[in-house]
Amino acid sequence: MAGKKQGTPFEMGFFTRPGREAGMTRADIVAAALSVLWLAVAGLVLAFGRRADGGGDLSGIVLLLLAVVTPLALIWVGAATIRSARILREDSARLNAALDALRQSQIQQQRAGGTDLRPTLERRIEEIAEAQRKTETVVATFVSTRAREAAAEPHPAPPPQPEAQPSLALGATAETLQPPLEKREFIRALNFPETTEDRDGFRALRRALDDRMAAKLIRSAQDVLTLLSQEGIYMDDLTPDRARPEIWRRFAQGERGAGVSALGGVRDRSCLALTAARMKQDPVFRDVAHHFLRQFDRILTEFEPDATDQELSDLAETRTARAFMLLGRVTGMFG
Repeated sequence: MAGKKQGTPFEMGFFTRPGREAGMTRADIVAAALSVLWLAVAGLVLAFGRRADGGGDLSGIVLLLLAVVTPLALIWVGAATIRSARILREDSARLNAALDALRQSQIQQQRAGGTDLRPTLERRIEEIAEAQRKTETVVATFVSTRAREAAAEPHPAPPPQPEAQPSLALGATAETLQPPLEKREFIRALNFPETTEDRDGFRALRRALDDRMAAKLIRSAQDVLTLLSQEGIYMDDLTPDRARPEIWRRFAQGERGAGVSALGGVRDRSCLALTAARMKQDPVFRDVAHHFLRQFDRILTEFEPDATDQELSDLAETRTARAFMLLGRVTGMFG
């Protein structure tokens, strides 16, 4: 698990992080070399043997084929076993390192704070407040030029139009001036911009922030993704099992329990362990996470009736939906 990163909220959890490189392992190379060697030896034996005895019956040919193929199968079964054992060792070491880091962090906090937990809690609250201020600074750059000029323009006279302009921050006036937020724009905003050059992503995010209802979920998701990134948890690293659109519909319509358990498709044990420990030990993170879950549940209830199956599938692939699946499984939301 990677350590903590510093930077803007969009750099700390929204962008793609390089994953593991794929390729042939040493065991695969050894298995391939042994296979070639065995085939060469078997070919020589077969050639000289058939020349010596002048051929053979059908049963002899079958036995000969088994004698050639069986060692090859054993070689590759052994290579697959070695690969699986290596992956298990890496996952085990990763989880142990994450748990050790949690224990060391807890011990250091207890030593620094003594029996009084208030200084530690106050420091954490101040850290969250600072991160929130950075987030608001970044988000402020995405607001439309018209809204910023209207909010900043002085109006000495008391006509109703200048007085009504500050309500743009709440979304009331903006909704009357701009067309409704389209579903494709909303889904794109929930995935957040891929890079600083992602103009379509920033445009969709700006449109979503101008929508009063969508903005609540967007800001809540920013808080959650920023806090998760502090633990080295990034949504691009997660590959949850895909749930069918009808399961999302049943959940949006209020069904809970085993029927919607497929929504908790996150299988990364280290991410689940780190998130569960943070939920248990950090009351600020716990409150932010529960607020995010409520906002997503409310938006999904409004989004589902008019959404197509493809739109629900696209929604499930966003970084915001992955965070919902992770936190929902940790909290037991899916039964």
